[in-house]
Amino acid sequence: MHNGRLIDKANGYGIIACETCGFIHTDPVPAPEELESVYRDEYYKDEKPLYIERTIEDLRWWETVYDDRYEFLENESGRGSILDVGSGPGYFLKRGLERGWKVMGIEPSKQAAAHARTLGVEVENAFLDEKLASSINRRFDAVHLSEVLEHVPDPAGILKLAHSLLEDGGIVCCVAPNDFSPVQKTLSERLNFSHYWLAPPHHINYFNHATLSALLERCGFSVIGSSSMFPIDFFLLMGDNYVGNDEVGRASHLRRKRLDIMLNEPGLKEFKKEMYGIMAKHGIGREAVIFGKKEKR
Repeated sequence: MHNGRLIDKANGYGIIACETCGFIHTDPVPAPEELESVYRDEYYKDEKPLYIERTIEDLRWWETVYDDRYEFLENESGRGSILDVGSGPGYFLKRGLERGWKVMGIEPSKQAAAHARTLGVEVENAFLDEKLASSINRRFDAVHLSEVLEHVPDPAGILKLAHSLLEDGGIVCCVAPNDFSPVQKTLSERLNFSHYWLAPPHHINYFNHATLSALLERCGFSVIGSSSMFPIDFFLLMGDNYVGNDEVGRASHLRRKRLDIMLNEPGLKEFKKEMYGIMAKHGIGREAVIFGKKEKR
């Protein structure tokens, strides 16, 4: 039973701060069968038709993002095997191969899984559930869940499956939009922005650094690291209103992308790492990046 204060309404759904779950989500929560056809056939075709094209266009930037995550994992436990749940078009897995990892992906979208296979990576075109998890006869040193938990009816269930697929001492990397953040609160309270980030039924759950970390801990992980991705909503604070305007949004993204790439230069890279770590401590950043370890028994 979900119970909590009603925060807002969007697309026919209530948005509640659920005391049972410990994070904000839609009310009602869509059933898994309601979402299956959306993510298997429609999401990349209707909701994000340019996603693969723009991922390729942004690949240099994405590789710096992926490298940051792989470097954390390698510093903690070395190179090994990694499972990418919601692996999309496959470029995170491809980067892992290039760095010496053994990789596998799980991706519900037919279009994305097919594209990933053209990159030479192993991808199962499926949803992660108990049946699929039990059929995987190996365990991984790391599991990557990027932009997944906000979409699923039972994020705790997905994290528990990830836990079961990890070796003892293995690490999960979870990335989710950082919603109802201090920046968004300022935009709403001081600049009269609506809760523009609400997007049910595609986004069911709304996490921040604290609630995502707490969820990992409830699912058997010890949080060992946190970071952020660039707070693109800073542009809204500066007057560049990209909400509902793809042209302004793309221009803001290109500036963010250029900054991240330049901060990856040797003289700035350590500063970049510390900067995003400090942002995470203050709940700032468009995405929260949380690392959790499955403790050895």
